[in-house]
Amino acid sequence: MALAQNKDYPIQPVPFTSVKLSDHFWTSRIETNRTVTIPASFARCESTGRVKNFEMAAEHKGKFCTVYPFDDTDIYKTIEGASYSLAEHPDPKLRAYLDSLINIVGKAQEPDGYLYTARSIDPLHPGPWAGPERWVNEQKMSHELYDCGHLYEAAAAHYLATGERNLLNIALKNADLLVRTFGPDKLHVAPGHEIVEMGLVKLYRITGKRNYLMLAKFFIDQRGHKQYDKKSQSEWENGKYFQDDVPVVDQTEAEGHAVRAMYLYSGMADVAALTGDTAYLKAIDRIWNNMVGKKMYVQGSIGAVGDGERFGENYELPNATAYNETCAAIGSVFWNERMFLLHGDSKYIDVLEKTLYNGLISGVGLDGKSFFYTNAMQIHNSFKGPDTEPERSGWFTCSCCPTNVVRLIPSVPGYVYAENGNTVYVNLFISGTGNLKIDGKAINIVQQNNYPWDGALGFTINPEKKIDVDLRIRIPGWAQNEAMPSDLYSYEKTSAQQVEIKVNGMPVNYQVEKGYAVLNRKWKKGDKVEVTLPMDVRRVVANGNIPDDQGKVALQRGPIMYCAEWKDNNGLASNFIVPKDAVFKPEYEANLLNGVMVLKADVKTVNVDAAGQSISTGNATMTAIPYYSWANRGKGEMTVWFPEQVKYVDLVTQ
Repeated sequence: MALAQNKDYPIQPVPFTSVKLSDHFWTSRIETNRTVTIPASFARCESTGRVKNFEMAAEHKGKFCTVYPFDDTDIYKTIEGASYSLAEHPDPKLRAYLDSLINIVGKAQEPDGYLYTARSIDPLHPGPWAGPERWVNEQKMSHELYDCGHLYEAAAAHYLATGERNLLNIALKNADLLVRTFGPDKLHVAPGHEIVEMGLVKLYRITGKRNYLMLAKFFIDQRGHKQYDKKSQSEWENGKYFQDDVPVVDQTEAEGHAVRAMYLYSGMADVAALTGDTAYLKAIDRIWNNMVGKKMYVQGSIGAVGDGERFGENYELPNATAYNETCAAIGSVFWNERMFLLHGDSKYIDVLEKTLYNGLISGVGLDGKSFFYTNAMQIHNSFKGPDTEPERSGWFTCSCCPTNVVRLIPSVPGYVYAENGNTVYVNLFISGTGNLKIDGKAINIVQQNNYPWDGALGFTINPEKKIDVDLRIRIPGWAQNEAMPSDLYSYEKTSAQQVEIKVNGMPVNYQVEKGYAVLNRKWKKGDKVEVTLPMDVRRVVANGNIPDDQGKVALQRGPIMYCAEWKDNNGLASNFIVPKDAVFKPEYEANLLNGVMVLKADVKTVNVDAAGQSISTGNATMTAIPYYSWANRGKGEMTVWFPEQVKYVDLVTQ
């Protein structure tokens, strides 16, 4: 049933099912996701009425018992994550449970394929977001097509993981309804919340039905043609919020609701790869440069503004009120992976890695069942931004982020390797085994490392026979004095340390192309490659156009960004001054936060007396922890950016 396509991404990812991880950092998270997060997500879908909505929809009676019409997708996303998990860890009980849920979903589907519980429960009295008839509110907030998109993503994952068609058939029936409903000579609409485009592409890949691909393109091309009230300053009325103010090929900036934007740009990349649409390519190249050059936080998060969960203006990156939705970080991983598959440039994986190791996994607690919807840049005892979460929650009324985490975590192995002809790309450094096929010949790659804490990387290459392979190992930007593939952030000082590479114990000279060390040779079984990445602590400074970060530094070691948290620093984190001569020493603490490398340095503190009448400075030892690990030990202060001089300290926070 697989499709032989004429056009596609020039580079193809190695499927996650072909990569077996054996490290601690990621396998522990994937196992926690399997044993804790997935069961908790399903339990909450049941206890909150999300499952009941489908049961009532099947009977066309009752009252929609959750808040949002997109609550259906929490079931779809959890099914998707559970399917990825099943592919790696067979579980008859989980598989049977999925079948029971899929049966409930199928019964809620209307005869013509429509599936949207907010309407089907009581078609004469649907929720206010749904609109009085099908699709009439789609370009605003009904989320009918958004629900479809997540259904398709789940169905594709379930089919590829299990080989069963029960959920796939539901999705195809629904997709065929969309093909009959929307099109050049049919109903025109720009989906209010994108993802149906990505989902349709996945169904196209499975079935070869070109109508699905062309409908995805049709939906994308509908953007920018609706008449909005040009006088309105509201994000909800001028089209920018929906990426609908101008046609996509004319867009130049990352704009509007950040999650919607990431799904749109991912869908554009998919369609561009499969159709050869160069106008799409030029647009997403421009938009990516804008996002990475002007609208991204230092730990990879995006979507600075809480009002509309959206991108701000260029360089609008406030710390006290940073929004940084977890779903937006997940969407950024999706988009950056696709940009790499289009261009073969490591800068996209650099951004993906920064997001993955920092602003994304910060969204789930180490216990696997507590979450951040937003990801703060600073928490002060005396101030809390209107959207800033100082502590994790078990669930949210709008729980898109926890269920999105469920589907992302088990898919991580699929981001490690990619290939193009006889070229193999090593993108992420995670201990384990990858099984690839190059020119029809099997090749096994074994990674051994202690990443992200250690920069010593080992690769054993095991082809079934001697084979010419162009092995390309990513040399991260952070190992080449590049804090970000733009001038948005940079290192305060340049490091003279070099990346060293050995093959079978002998140092080699290598060329770097698009950020990859190119090792082109005839490989034989047992060949070993050693890469040593410099892991010194780097001080990051921000572009002068970001007002909140001036006179301050952030701390980075390897791919990990750091923060100071109250628990390690006498209850405070906002009173530190980090002088230019402060030397941070890394120390691995196996019993802290599931094992982390902490940074310690002698610094200055600013102290305000109890009466608030005077201030003084003192000496202290500051401990910094990986940003992703904060808020796992209770509620209190946290900060990412540290003033280098007294004059940059915000005394209001003391």
